[in-house]
Parts: sequence; C-alpha cells; structure tokens
Amino acid sequence: MSDRVGRVARCYYWTMTRTSQPTRLPADVYESALAATLVTSRTVPQQIAHWARIGRELEMSPGVNHRAITQVLAGTSSYDSLGEQEQAIVREEWADRMTALRGELDYAAQFAAAGESYSEVDEDGNLLVHPARG
Repeated sequence: MSDRVGRVARCYYWTMTRTSQPTRLPADVYESALAATLVTSRTVPQQIAHWARIGRELEMSPGVNHRAITQVLAGTSSYDSLGEQEQAIVREEWADRMTALRGELDYAAQFAAAGESYSEVDEDGNLLVHPARG
C-alpha cells in the first residue's frame, strides 16, 4: 500500500510541478487571451495552452510551411507566394494583430490631449458631440 501511495505522490508531484511553472507572457498575449475567454469559455491559462498546442501542431505539420508564413508576417515575402492553408494562417494572425491594435486605441484621449472636439454615434444611432476641452 505504501509503495502505491508513494508512486501516486511522485506522479502527482511531477505532474503538478511540470504544469504549474510560472511563465512570463507579453502583455499583448495575455490581453488577447483575456479577450478570447469571453467567447471561448476557457480560462486565460486554458486559452494560452490552446494556442500553444495549435502553434505546436502547425510548426510540426508537413503541410504548412512555417518559414514562409514567418517571412510574410515579417514583411519580407509576398502573401501571394503562400498556399491556401498558409494564407489562412496569415489572415488569422493579421486579424489578431488588428484586434490587438484596435484595443489599444483611445481616440477620446487623443482628441482631448489635442484640444479638439469629436463626434460619434451611440448604440441607438444618436449623434453625440464631445466639445473640445481646454
């Protein structure tokens, strides 16, 4: 019985220490994962692990040219030189980058800092005019 308990304890120890290692992530990755949790019903760690598994499979896939995708994303190669599958991966990455960039935009603060007024439409279609502050 004690040998069995010892084996379970060792298994538990190695499993827990291996899966709970602290990892530093870039803020944009964490924020993207946090935003994704709203639609995927995953926690942030689950979402990041999901993306890591997808990335691992893509890099290991013989049908996907990872180097060509990296070159297109870096701007050193043409999108048109990719196959359909690689183009789909690049479009997804571009969409993720655009979403992240839009999330960083704060036009209200930029207009306020410049002392300019601006207008927008609310959810009901009403025009809202924000006067310049200064």
